[in-house]
Amino acid sequence: MTVEQPTAESAEFSQDPARDWFQAAVVYQIYPRSFADSNGDGIGDLRGIISKLDYLHRLGVDVVWLSPIYTSPQDDNGYDISNYRDVDPLFGTLADLQELTDGLHARGMKLVMDLVVNHTSDEHPWFVESRSSTDNPKRDWYWWRPPREGFPAGTAAKPNTGREPGVPGAEPNNWGSAFSGPAWEFDEASGEYYLHIFSRKQPDLNWENPAVRAAIYDMMNWWLDRGVDGFRMDVINFISKDPSLPDGAIAGGKLYGDGTPHYICGPRIHEFLHEMHQNVFAGRTGPLLTVGEMPGVTVEDAILFTDPARAEVDMVFQFEHVALDQEEGDKWRPKKLLLTELKKSLGRWQEGLAETGWNSLYWGNHDQARAVSRFGDDGHFRELSAKMLAGILHLHRGTPYVYQGEELGMTNMTFGAISDYRDIEVLNHHREATTHLGHTDAEVLAALAPLNRDNARTPVQWDASRHAGFTTGAPWIAVNPNANHINAAAQIGDPDSVFNFYRRVIELRRTEPTVSHGDFRMLLPGDEHVYAFTRSLPGTELLVVGNFSGQEQPVTLGSVDLGSLGLVGDGWAGGGAELILGNYPDAGSAPDGVWHLRPWELKVLRRNSNGQA
Repeated sequence: MTVEQPTAESAEFSQDPARDWFQAAVVYQIYPRSFADSNGDGIGDLRGIISKLDYLHRLGVDVVWLSPIYTSPQDDNGYDISNYRDVDPLFGTLADLQELTDGLHARGMKLVMDLVVNHTSDEHPWFVESRSSTDNPKRDWYWWRPPREGFPAGTAAKPNTGREPGVPGAEPNNWGSAFSGPAWEFDEASGEYYLHIFSRKQPDLNWENPAVRAAIYDMMNWWLDRGVDGFRMDVINFISKDPSLPDGAIAGGKLYGDGTPHYICGPRIHEFLHEMHQNVFAGRTGPLLTVGEMPGVTVEDAILFTDPARAEVDMVFQFEHVALDQEEGDKWRPKKLLLTELKKSLGRWQEGLAETGWNSLYWGNHDQARAVSRFGDDGHFRELSAKMLAGILHLHRGTPYVYQGEELGMTNMTFGAISDYRDIEVLNHHREATTHLGHTDAEVLAALAPLNRDNARTPVQWDASRHAGFTTGAPWIAVNPNANHINAAAQIGDPDSVFNFYRRVIELRRTEPTVSHGDFRMLLPGDEHVYAFTRSLPGTELLVVGNFSGQEQPVTLGSVDLGSLGLVGDGWAGGGAELILGNYPDAGSAPDGVWHLRPWELKVLRRNSNGQA
């Protein structure tokens, strides 16, 4: 193959201290119930996290993002909040959280809390009041609607109309829930339905009501006053809905309509987020971080959301690249990922946010499968591919996120039966697919395996002892059996481990301004196996090349761009570029200008613009 002429995306070297800090930062996500258990009840907790603060400091991360630890019935593992201003006893106390916050700050790290305000728990006092009567002052804090016209109020029964399954019945519209079933739950006492985009125990808040917004802003200020350094905001682009709540289109093979066009990036979303910024963040001193999780967001949307002049959020989580291995965005219909599509997607986001705004960079989180199993090779080349994935991701322009255990190369779990799963999304889909869609148990289990969320939720593997050192009790979800050889204790002292490679990648972002602020240029957009790009600032260029395959891949280094890095003729060893990061113990060679990338090999080279390394 011959390296093609790249296209350039320019980026100015930021000199805004309020943003510089997070542009050079690395965020580590903790899913508390699976991180570390201090009291033997099988569920991770805050004191377990406190016990691992030195581990996080050694890794070198700058920010810890904590998935929800608020009081919750735990229908969706804490994303159903019943009290925004307290800690669930499962995880500890407010005093424990303060100790965690102080411990992070003492080590130079910041704490970002998960904020879930598209919906609450149905056990939140706001909703308890709202459902108590149709004339309660908090009734319109949520989305209540009477049955569809033609169905008498006071009953949820669907008369036998002879219509096909999937055509709506008494529900106010035909939207489906993200967790299977309809997006509406009937309340017998009032004869009306309430909207829940997720679980029926997660009713959606009505952001059209200014009293709702004021209560949320007050709560956010309360947390910031306690020393929290910002928020990762769950599905925050769902908060503005089309008030008419129209029906959605029903795709083939689906039971319910697609409501997303009517609540993803809805009509008042920018107004609400700017108002939030003005009421919560404006005027505060010190570095704070706001991250918007935004399913379905486009590059064009993200430019607006993250433009500093608009004062909405600092960065967004987009989902485009983690839908590329799914048929029509359906995670239960997995397909082979094409590297060319991955490069096209990530390259478009790099280009689109080059001049304005900022990218978040991630392979995995609590809602995604394990990175090395999904994008790498979790078998023979697990360590090499885990390191290569780290280098490729972290050297893009944006703020990288490390999900707990990713720095160890933790893999997907093999679940044998539906009873092994814990995730409500999985359990609901299995029930709907086997009951209403005609699939067998074996078919559904096979479809669930690659991308289910429980893959990421098995306990962190601290050592090779019973239950991987996660708990002295019975873990809430099974530990991956490979913990006997994939664990932190085996890696911390090993200079060639995945853990210590992550340390080097993180340190490179901190010490090399070109990583945090440089321009990005994608190379080889049509190559099916090699991911290559450059980063540059005046005076410095970096070349990043990764082999996304288990076979050797030859790369011809004949273009102007790679030639300018000293990678022709005598090869990089005798040219003007310096190898600053790689995942093989030796540097390899490039005879006759052809670079032979070994399986899952990563190379990062640096060259000064005057041609000297």
